[in-house]
Amino acid sequence: MRKLFIVILALVLVSCSSIPFLKKKPDNAGKTTAQTKTEKTVRIEDQAPKAGDIKLVDGVEYIYARNRRYMFTPYEPEYVWIRKDEYSPRMGENLLTKGGMDSKERKELEKRMAKLEEEMRKKGLPPQMAYPTQMVYMPTGMGYMSNMPLIAFTYPSPKMKRRVIVLPVTDRTNYRQEHLGELATKRLISRLENTGAIICIDPNSVNMKGDLLNPRNMKTLNELHGVQAVLNPSLSDVFTSTSKIEGKDERETSFAVSKMGVDVYNTDTGSVMRQLSGRNPVFLSREKGDLSSEKAKIKAIDLSIEIIADDMLKAILTLDWHGRIASVDKEKVYLNAGRLSGLEKGGVVEVYSPGDQIIDPKTNTSLGTTKGIYKGDLEVVELFGVDASWAKVKKGGNFSATDLVYLKSAQDGTLLQQSSPVKQEKNLENKKK
Repeated sequence: MRKLFIVILALVLVSCSSIPFLKKKPDNAGKTTAQTKTEKTVRIEDQAPKAGDIKLVDGVEYIYARNRRYMFTPYEPEYVWIRKDEYSPRMGENLLTKGGMDSKERKELEKRMAKLEEEMRKKGLPPQMAYPTQMVYMPTGMGYMSNMPLIAFTYPSPKMKRRVIVLPVTDRTNYRQEHLGELATKRLISRLENTGAIICIDPNSVNMKGDLLNPRNMKTLNELHGVQAVLNPSLSDVFTSTSKIEGKDERETSFAVSKMGVDVYNTDTGSVMRQLSGRNPVFLSREKGDLSSEKAKIKAIDLSIEIIADDMLKAILTLDWHGRIASVDKEKVYLNAGRLSGLEKGGVVEVYSPGDQIIDPKTNTSLGTTKGIYKGDLEVVELFGVDASWAKVKKGGNFSATDLVYLKSAQDGTLLQQSSPVKQEKNLENKKK
């Protein structure tokens, strides 16, 4: 009996001692799985974050975005983690690239966002307030200021193009051997003509001797050639910076900055009406690869022109348009303006003799020239040449080659041509009544 009891006790002890060994196996497996997961997590976290990545720290969302101090403060990194509720896209992010993010990147970002929100819901954390995705585009004109309410202003002769002479850009840079002045002149002329409201006249085509900025010469440009303004531009403070990060990017990266100044002269008064100056933001001139330095310079010049383009256009459009009678041949009156200037068949122009220049006795400066004696109206019959036309007499007479013509805007007591469509409808209704 005692032997049987000893055998049973031995069997019980053997079976109990085998249990820990059986349990150790799943413990080792669990540890291995946990270790694998930890390694994967470490590997994922060790990966370099990409722009737009989002992470959660203590229930707060952070977005990996461009550092605002980069390129302005030494030793600042290009990208940093920013609280999502304090982040908004800076001016220049996705600028000039029309959004930058393609559909694939956008979908990946949306997936990461959805996954993060799901994890927050499971943990019972309140969602953080976030700004919607904003895309900034380069509009016409300056393009770096927020929209502000502008005072309404009716420009004179809105349908007519102004004639402007752009003098060669004065190159005040340290790169004169690269002829940046010539490049800037072409860029400025192209920018003005692309507005559809400016005709740039070649200074050599007017056949005038001496300085075109002389008040007498400008008066001649105004009366004989119908030139409303003369632009005297200058280029200065052109600097470039080129760097290459070894191990990260084999291509060099360049930035450039330039300053464009333009004096806008009113040919009627012979004086400066606006002095404009624009310097491009350095971060927008970024270029990579071969000839990156030269490309950055060109982009910097374009941007500095773009910053002041809107103000230039506004200043020029405040000047009233006028043309001149070129010659009179019996019933035909030839004008030095036509299709290019904006005249149309059937359009009516008023004829005035040259007026008198009014001088302010206190400041001894010209206030402008008044219209002379009203002589009558002409109706445009045919447009010919690049920018010429002939008209028939509709009213008045005794016209000569020195007379000036202005677009007729007042008809039956209403300003139909210069008023808005709403005002035009009201004027037509009043006329019917």
